[in-house]
Amino acid sequence: MGNQLLFFFCALGVFNGFLVSLYLLFFTKQKRIQNLFLGLLVLLLSIRIGKSLHTIFTPREDRNLLILQVGLSACFLIGVSLFYYLKSSVENIKKITSFWKIHFAFLLLVIVLVGLAKPYPSNPDFWNMYFVKFIYTVWGIYVVISGLVLKDIFKKVFKRDIKCTIAELWLFNVYIANVLIYVAYIIGFFYFYYVGTLTFSFVFYGLLFFLLFKSNRDNVFKDIPEKYASKKIEDEEALLIIEKLEKVMLQKELYKNPNIKLTSIAKELHISTHRLSQLLNDNLGKSFAQYINESRIEEAKKLISEKSDYTFEAIGYEAGFSSRSAFYATFKKLTGMTPAAFRDSLS
Repeated sequence: MGNQLLFFFCALGVFNGFLVSLYLLFFTKQKRIQNLFLGLLVLLLSIRIGKSLHTIFTPREDRNLLILQVGLSACFLIGVSLFYYLKSSVENIKKITSFWKIHFAFLLLVIVLVGLAKPYPSNPDFWNMYFVKFIYTVWGIYVVISGLVLKDIFKKVFKRDIKCTIAELWLFNVYIANVLIYVAYIIGFFYFYYVGTLTFSFVFYGLLFFLLFKSNRDNVFKDIPEKYASKKIEDEEALLIIEKLEKVMLQKELYKNPNIKLTSIAKELHISTHRLSQLLNDNLGKSFAQYINESRIEEAKKLISEKSDYTFEAIGYEAGFSSRSAFYATFKKLTGMTPAAFRDSLS
């Protein structure tokens, strides 16, 4: 009876985990990057726990070794899914970058190639003695760096004078739940194998109760306050956004619109307004107005050199300035000379 109850409790957690992951991946009304990574995280965890169930409750001679390989392979991608879920949530990411895709695809390729070159059914010793340790190490590394993503939220949680939002508490609890599962599997690797399976079910229902008993649970899947996002975008990601920004500005000449807003350009780039502001202020070291005016002045300099019959007022309007005075003042500030002096210097 004890084994039957244990199986029922663990299997119910796995089954519900699959249902939640399918909902987040395919059926949720809020099509957010965060939901995609959370769904992927829950799916991979459910596969891993399902593998554990198969191992615990199936006699050794009847075990399907391919199921064991799939379960361990899913375990290899749990950490990176957790990392990108937390990072996209904290930084309010609206679109998956190319770097993220390449990063995830590389890890997926590694586990697939190992599975093809050294399949579990014919190489159980390789997996059990060596590769499992590598998988748990990679998982652990991502657990650690995921904690660094939440460092500001950790500070808020442990400060009594600062109140966390529901979304921040949710991220904190999801992280702690994953830490508990990871630690349980490390313990299970050396001592009691079923600990990881039980822990998953406990934390799964714990998070479910968190959702059910919070009056403002609808806020769990909303963006957290932007002021707690990290200050500077990583260099590799920033270069990709800057390249796309310059391409959009060049092709669509958005700076020529005198009423252009930060939100309009952010929409073109498929990132949040805060993210674009963060890029300009912290990575490029300039305000939005300064960035736009620099583009306008470059356009004005081009027009002055090519359109000798244009008046300076016409050039200013053509470049995107809303008034003659604004054009003259900005031109002098950025170039150190008046438009007339610049034209004279050309000749």
